[in-house]
Formats: sequence, C-alpha cells, structure tokens
Amino acid sequence: MSHSHGGTDDSGMDMGSPDAPSHMIFMNTMVTPLYSAGWTPNSTGTYAATCIFLIILGVIFRGLLALKAWQENKWLDAELNRRYVVVSGKPPLAENISRDSLSKKNLVLSENGVEENVMVVQKHGPVTRPWRLSVDPLRAGIDTVIAGVSYLLMLAVMTMNVGYFLSVLAGTFLGSLLVGRYAITQDH
Repeated sequence: MSHSHGGTDDSGMDMGSPDAPSHMIFMNTMVTPLYSAGWTPNSTGTYAATCIFLIILGVIFRGLLALKAWQENKWLDAELNRRYVVVSGKPPLAENISRDSLSKKNLVLSENGVEENVMVVQKHGPVTRPWRLSVDPLRAGIDTVIAGVSYLLMLAVMTMNVGYFLSVLAGTFLGSLLVGRYAITQDH
C-alpha cells in the first residue's frame, strides 16, 4: 500500500509530474516489503534471508511439479495394471473388441519368421480416465499447493525488486537442476 505525501509515493517518485514514468521499473532497494508490511527487510542480513527464502520457495515449486508428474505416472501405472474380472452374463473383452467398429480383424504380425494373428484396435480422440476417490482429491490438493506457491513467487517478482527477481530465477534453476528430469514439460 502506497501512501501519497505531496505528490510523491513511498518510492520517492513524483507521480504527478509529467516526467514520471508510466511503467514499472526494477529497483534495487533492500527495504522492499514481501507479502506484507511486516515482512520488510531492514538490514543486509534480513534481505539476504528473504532472498534465500525465495530461492528455497522456487526449489520447492519445481519439486512440487516433479512430485505431481511422478504421482501422475504412478496413478497411470496402477490404472493400466488393474486386473479385469470376468463377470457372468457379460461377454469377455475379446468378444467386445472383435465387435468393435474401431478394430481391424485378422491382421498378421510377423517378426523373425514367426507369424501371429493379431487384432489392431485404433483409438480415436482423447480418453478420459475415470474419477477415483483414491486419486482425484490428492491430485486437486497437489494442484492447489502448486498454484499457491506459484502465486507467491509471482507476487515476489511483481515487487519489481531485482534481488527478489533473481532469487526466484535462482530457485527455478536449482529446482530444475535437482528434479527437472522428473517433471512433465507441459507444466510451468
């Protein structure tokens, strides 16, 4: 919150003059509040601690993205490894596939002189996985924590403090260096 005193704001810029910039600029002051007025560094040590906090928060953010990707792979593996049970009165899966309009019957697959009769099933469009009580609430919780941490990092960058900005970038770099290979590239 900025308090105006005689045409200037707390940064010392004269907001009423025609020479005042109409855009935000990066600043390198150590007394930039982070998240609240109570979290305003007042010494070099507290400013450094704030920057270290932002680096750690950036690493945590990348770790959460990797955790989500790892968990999604685990859930998908569990789903693909589910055992299917034959229910009396229902036709077996092979019969359903053979009647499916997307399948092509009686194709021959050969490799190294061995031939097998196979049935090819084509997938058209995306397949939505079913909602599961054991998976979806946890997925929603992880997504919510990821969103919260990313918004905190965004607010730190929006202070336009060079040290905070570089700390967020350093945290992103370190987090990606440590666990980036586990994260899905489509996440940010």
